[in-house]
Amino acid sequence: MCIAIVTTEHPQYPFILLNNRDEYLHRPTADATWWPEPDSQVLGGYDLHRPVHGTWLGVTRQGRVAVLTNYREEGEAIVEGARSRGLIPNAWLKSDPKVDESSEQFAKRLVEEDGVRGVGGFSLLYGKIQDVVKGGRKGLAIISNRTPDAAGLIWVAGKSHETYALSNAAYGDRSWPKVVNGEKEVKAAIDASVEKRESKEKLLERLFAVLCHDTMPRQKENEEWDMYLNQLRHSIFVPAVGKDDLEEMNMPAHPVGDVVKHRAANATSGCYGTQKNIIILVDNGGKMLYIERSLFDGDAHPIEKGKGDKSFEFQIEGW
Repeated sequence: MCIAIVTTEHPQYPFILLNNRDEYLHRPTADATWWPEPDSQVLGGYDLHRPVHGTWLGVTRQGRVAVLTNYREEGEAIVEGARSRGLIPNAWLKSDPKVDESSEQFAKRLVEEDGVRGVGGFSLLYGKIQDVVKGGRKGLAIISNRTPDAAGLIWVAGKSHETYALSNAAYGDRSWPKVVNGEKEVKAAIDASVEKRESKEKLLERLFAVLCHDTMPRQKENEEWDMYLNQLRHSIFVPAVGKDDLEEMNMPAHPVGDVVKHRAANATSGCYGTQKNIIILVDNGGKMLYIERSLFDGDAHPIEKGKGDKSFEFQIEGW
């Protein structure tokens, strides 16, 4: 139940993106890095479970950004489609940097050429950071294969002093507390930081605190797992939760946090929770700071705060 929050509230950092990657903790994932050729313009983590190595969030040296959230319909379990959803942000990020494709043109290409059949439900927030920071532009686009076609793009972050959150429902669904609270808490964090004229480091502390705000109801005794999944919509941060498959799979137990969980039988079972926090800051001059904080290692063991951080800073080309 990932969440992405984009805000234009801060006067010094007119583009800020926050993201929690919520995933099965045993699912193998590459930490954020610059991708190898021929896609060396792309920065981000990527999935190692499926051979296409799709991503959920990435940026490019030229200022493109894409973040994907799965679209979970009522009563639907966390499932995989025949094709990886990670291909969708990849298609935008891997585009030839020399080709100035617009967000509208990409949407048309995605729907009419590449297609979205066989892909599980998704929403993609994408575009060019320049279209957020520089005035008179539309901002970022949202496209989904569960909502209108390429002609029905939703536009966000086109003006200053706006904050938008997107999770695992259609954009604009205000019934998800994590979405409503995410917008409110990010705005409050930025307002407080600006009022106190805090440093970038203090601002980041506040934003990471928002991403780690846990209001998740705890699973009740005898509560079915599929029913409990509905509670994920309540919390910005998802603590490690999981099915008890110890007896069924004959797997050894190991501790995760303060609760005994069980080693997963495969990459998409067992413990589930917020695996990574990501914050992106872009200042008025086009300088980007990208920080990824990994919270668990590949065996679902907690990583000490800060020990799993990857940080990148660079100037967006052609600013």
